[in-house]
Amino acid sequence: MTINCNGKLIDLATPKVMGILNITPDSFFDGGKYKNEADILFQTEKMLTEGATFIDVGAYSSRPGAKHITEQEELKRILPVVNLLVKNFPQIIISVDTFRSKVALETITSGAAIVNDISGGNMDANMFKTVANLQVPYIVMHMLGTPQNMQKNPIYNNVTKEIISFFAAQISKLHQLKLNDVIIDVGFGFGKTINHNFEILKNLSLFKNLDAPILAGISRKSMLYKTLDISAKEALNATTSANTIALLNGANILRVHDVKEALQAVKIVNQISF
Repeated sequence: MTINCNGKLIDLATPKVMGILNITPDSFFDGGKYKNEADILFQTEKMLTEGATFIDVGAYSSRPGAKHITEQEELKRILPVVNLLVKNFPQIIISVDTFRSKVALETITSGAAIVNDISGGNMDANMFKTVANLQVPYIVMHMLGTPQNMQKNPIYNNVTKEIISFFAAQISKLHQLKLNDVIIDVGFGFGKTINHNFEILKNLSLFKNLDAPILAGISRKSMLYKTLDISAKEALNATTSANTIALLNGANILRVHDVKEALQAVKIVNQISF
């Protein structure tokens, strides 16, 4: 199972780690932390040194109830950072966290390699055509609603079945457009209750039937810290536990704030993978 990132073939048979670089002022865990070039370069180098294969750069906060920003504002935030990273780390594989096709096009043109769409193509009608034309790996995430309303009252008859059906439909559309490198992300915390999230984590292996790499983004999320009555800052141990379960259930990529600990989980799980 490989994906082509700017001409580099990345083998996902061994799980890989995606480090999160939020350049938003209001993300739930590290909002406002990386707002100048020195901080951005330091954090990126740290994550790459610790073993991250991908760096996921996001300029639009998608935490529940987050403030909506314009396309122009998103581009103003993200393009200089993509250019900065490509210049300083020529081998870097950048994933751009956006649901807008114009942001996808401009960042890929500037040297990013992957598009990570929290809306799975549902918030921009041009997104599928754009990524198909660009021929870049595309992460389809499941979200019920929008970041502004997704946690109001999420209801499913069968959360696992409904999300699998969503992915089957979106993957089919993308394959018809001749895009083969499609990665799925079940969207922990995006229009789901805590019980929904844990049910999906328990059933994650069922998503392997879609024959697409699985990305798990559980890092320091409220499903963990609310369950344990702690803060996001205290949720590293819980994150490692959840990441280990995700790996055992078939996750190919872990999207995390803490790269070193995620890589340790990958190495331990690999010891019992036959």
